[in-house]
Amino acid sequence: MDDAEQVGAVVLAGAAARTRPALFATLAEALALPAYLGDTWDALADVLRDRLDAGPLALLVTDAGQLLADEPPGQHALLRSVLDDLASTAPHPLRVVLRP
Repeated sequence: MDDAEQVGAVVLAGAAARTRPALFATLAEALALPAYLGDTWDALADVLRDRLDAGPLALLVTDAGQLLADEPPGQHALLRSVLDDLASTAPHPLRVVLRP
């Protein structure tokens, strides 16, 4: 068991998030994000930043190879950009572990 699991990581199944809408829905459910979450990367960044204002967050993505697999490759890069920005600027730590 790695550190992310030990600190109570939120587990997301990459297989359930093969599209951007599915990813947003999966994150919204797993993290109890607000209902006003929009469908843009900026909206996701905003609600995740609000979540990180409350404390640290660890995400464990299983089946990570399937994450956004039905989207153009640029979408995966945008997700990484959002998460990288949050990890470097949010008031509390964000840790993302990708498992095959």
